[in-house]
Amino acid sequence: MQWNWQHPDWPSFTYDQSALTDLEADFLKQSGVVVGALRHITSKDKDDFIIDLISTEAIKTSAIEGEFLNRDSVQASLRRNFGLDTTAKRATPAEQGIALMMTALYQTYDEPLSDKMLFDWHGMLTRGRTDLNDIGRYRTHSEPMQIVSGADYAPKIHFEAPPSSSVALEMERFIDWFNTSKSMSPLTRASIAHLYFESIHPFEDGNGRIGRAIAEKALSQNLGQPTLLALSYAIESKKKAYYGNLERSNKTLHLQDWIAYFANTILEAQSYSLRLIEFLIAKTKLYDRLRKHLNERQEKAIARMFREGPEGFKGGLSADNYMAITGATRPTTTRDLADLVEKGALIKTGERRYTRYWLNVMNSTEVM
Repeated sequence: MQWNWQHPDWPSFTYDQSALTDLEADFLKQSGVVVGALRHITSKDKDDFIIDLISTEAIKTSAIEGEFLNRDSVQASLRRNFGLDTTAKRATPAEQGIALMMTALYQTYDEPLSDKMLFDWHGMLTRGRTDLNDIGRYRTHSEPMQIVSGADYAPKIHFEAPPSSSVALEMERFIDWFNTSKSMSPLTRASIAHLYFESIHPFEDGNGRIGRAIAEKALSQNLGQPTLLALSYAIESKKKAYYGNLERSNKTLHLQDWIAYFANTILEAQSYSLRLIEFLIAKTKLYDRLRKHLNERQEKAIARMFREGPEGFKGGLSADNYMAITGATRPTTTRDLADLVEKGALIKTGERRYTRYWLNVMNSTEVM
């Protein structure tokens, strides 16, 4: 016996719920903080926040699997899906597909999980693919479903899932467990749901992305509203730890270590979401303070910087960046940037060619 699903007690997972009490309490407390913070931003900023967070999730959940998508294209697709913008913008089938799946996840979080829902997600996720035999249905191939790395002549098998012939029965049992487990604590339920689904690995491709969506669905159902959680963002930033914990946990039914890891990752994701809301609040205050004090070039540059999110431009805004954004000459750029620093909109660091500028959101409540 090597894998968890081969254990005679599968899928009876064990863990010590009392050891998770503090983590569960932190999640519920911080969920309340996020909801409260959202009340302090405008409806437009809330829409922007939702689109930004969901697009980040879409991009990061794809990046975890080695697929890199264009942020602007994904956001444009999401805005159309939410009825916020009807402007046509070119997007690849993969970008359109992940946007459709993430929209469906957000809008139908409270609906029971079903084969049809999963098949629909898979069809969206694999939009435009021609290399798969099974799209919008569970895998049917006869060869083992394995997670493998290394050279062909010396492969390392990280996991082998149940054979395709048993997937339908395994998924019937999983879906029944998911839909009848809402009384469980949210972090515990989401953690088990993700590992349980990944252990079955029911699709020919896309299992990681769908498994992370299932974890978010579980959290949303327990809270009674979409979680607005940057889960894939937190996972992708420490991807090696994610895969390492998955691999260690697919050989046992005792999930204490897995749940502790995944619960802490959810809390990290929650903290990022709150930081993004606080950033939007600071953005509103900064704009209120600077209204009518910026020229058109400065407004364009500041708006572009805000679109980069809390992290801002990698390495900071340079004079060359400013010129590219606004089309200003170098002398005009020098004057504009100096003026923005004087008005408290930007913070300047470095000297000469190493000079960089950062949004001064910390001082956004100051009076001009």
